[in-house]
Amino acid sequence: MSTGLILHDDGCQRCWWPGTDPLYVAYHDTEWGVPEHDDRALYEKLILDGFQAGLSWITILRRREGFRRAFAGFAPEAIARFGPAEVEALMQDAGIIRNRAKIEATIRSARAWLAIQEQGPGFSAFLWDFVDGRPLQPRAETRANIPTESAASRAMSKALKAKGFGFCGPTIVYAFMQAVGMINDHLVGCCRHDACAALPGPCTSLPGPCTSPREPGGLGGPR
Repeated sequence: MSTGLILHDDGCQRCWWPGTDPLYVAYHDTEWGVPEHDDRALYEKLILDGFQAGLSWITILRRREGFRRAFAGFAPEAIARFGPAEVEALMQDAGIIRNRAKIEATIRSARAWLAIQEQGPGFSAFLWDFVDGRPLQPRAETRANIPTESAASRAMSKALKAKGFGFCGPTIVYAFMQAVGMINDHLVGCCRHDACAALPGPCTSLPGPCTSPREPGGLGGPR
């Protein structure tokens, strides 16, 4: 069975899931697994993960700019005011996934986000509390070691639903937690694992993709 690592032409071993698609590899190298603490950025990622349900993440990633344009830059204050006319317009927008249930859930989730912001403790604090404020470091060595949900994702899913969020089942939430750095599920041999493990605090991006150990100052290479 494959460990789930792929050796790329730049000399780096990476997790299996981005394959060699340049957009997907860039996402793996600069976003996935990086701790995110911005309230609005966390809302955007949760919504996009909800739209992914039944689809592949690359499908959503290729439409991310279309989603941002259609949903007012993912400003919850604006989305919360969307009504039937906006929903119908979104259903005609080829730049997004035109799923009425997911669109309507996005609006309800924006209103739930506003309530958390107004009543406290803030969306980021609310979410990060499920991992005690620090990224979990499971140190998975093979893809078989990575689950599709966890006790933390089940607890977060239940709490989000109670607040009024939609499309946030335990599996969706686990993928969200991986993406925003609450769980460092880069495989141990991946060139991004140690870099993400070294970022316990707020951070929105990393310096860039890994470089080969032959290049001084790189973030590490194949092992």
